[in-house]
Amino acid sequence: MEYVYAALILNETGEEINEDNIIGVLEAAGVDVEESRVKALVAALEDVDIEEAIETAAAAPAAGAAGGSADAADADEADEDDEDDEAEEAADEAADEDDDEDGGEGLGELFG
Repeated sequence: MEYVYAALILNETGEEINEDNIIGVLEAAGVDVEESRVKALVAALEDVDIEEAIETAAAAPAAGAAGGSADAADADEADEDDEDDEAEEAADEAADEDDDEDGGEGLGELFG
């Protein structure tokens, strides 16, 4: 998650999100940097409008409201895997759809 936070810090300060800048932020924070993860993050964020992704995420209802802590754990794992914001949103939507389907099956089992 530190890698994503580094990208958000760079975005907030108006700096370019590139490998050197992310490495600089992470090293300043005392993180043992893995260059492959930095490269993956920069590649994933290449075509992402971070401001738009933040606004979209802020406007969405809380993901954990219906699914409990399992959805939050899934979101944390996505951050750790350095997926970009769009991929996380797609995963959240898929999780919501799975929750809806699971709820229907559970009711069917209850009432025969």
